[in-house]
Amino acid sequence: MTAMTPRPTVPAGHAFEHGGDIARPGQRRALSWALGVNIALLVVEVIGGIVFGSLALLADAAHLISDVAGLGIALGALILTARPVSIRHSFGFARAEVMAAQVSALLLLAAGVWILIEGVTRLGDPVPVQGAGLAAIATLGLVVNAGSAIVVHRTQGESLNMRASFVHLATDAAGSLGAVVAGLVIMGWGWARADSVVSIATAALVLWTGWGLLRESTHVLMEGTPRGLDPDEVTAAIAHVDGVVGVHHLHLWNLASDVPTASAHVVLPGQPTLREAQQTADAVRVALADRFALTNVTLELEDTTTPATTPTDPSSFPGPPRTPTPAPTTDRTPTES
Repeated sequence: MTAMTPRPTVPAGHAFEHGGDIARPGQRRALSWALGVNIALLVVEVIGGIVFGSLALLADAAHLISDVAGLGIALGALILTARPVSIRHSFGFARAEVMAAQVSALLLLAAGVWILIEGVTRLGDPVPVQGAGLAAIATLGLVVNAGSAIVVHRTQGESLNMRASFVHLATDAAGSLGAVVAGLVIMGWGWARADSVVSIATAALVLWTGWGLLRESTHVLMEGTPRGLDPDEVTAAIAHVDGVVGVHHLHLWNLASDVPTASAHVVLPGQPTLREAQQTADAVRVALADRFALTNVTLELEDTTTPATTPTDPSSFPGPPRTPTPAPTTDRTPTES
């Protein structure tokens, strides 16, 4: 007879530490630069809005306050995500950047509502506005915000936190462009309501982008399936790995907005040895990394003798046929009966 090694019960694999020490030095430099120039611009716009009586400038300054706060929160979140995992925070602080994006979205919505209310009020009761001063300061704001948006966008990647910062800056650049147009209209035709019209248009843009960010960040925090990942396709990719006869309890979520994560129960035929199970798990992780860029994967391996496991025919799933893997070595050693 043959002596069998104990079959594995819960072999699991982790591609790397879950979200700990996610350093993004390029993103931190971009946010630091954008934060500094926007604080300086905020001071200029507040003074200009008061001196020239422009709601468009004050509205842009109010939006800029949310920009400065959002950039500060985003920068703080990046600092947190770089901290290593600990006993108390076994996943690190990867979710901090998603929470920062959500706070930024709420700030955008609050700023948009305020601008909209003030714009509608002034539309019915316009106040004198110095067009030349409005256009000059708005031009400065356009240069600063457009430049900051470009710098942040270059390091954005798939980070929802960086996307929130980019949206803050891009919508503020759009508001500055509108203020430039309003200043030129007031200078050329003396139509004071142009200031209010531009403010209302800016508010609509801010509310639209803020709502989109709030929806995306909430989706991540509620552990929704990452955008671009189809659970059926992931299941099929696992099922097509040689040595896999079933897949169940698949879960897909984002640890951080740019760190997709997966866990699954994988069924193996017969009673595999520990080495055979580990080789199959490695093949599954390679397949998921190659096809879906999923590198943060947790697997629980079962065999067909485990209660409540049902073999799955890989041919029932779409996708390419399984790729043969080298025959695993065995840990079984013959003994005399």
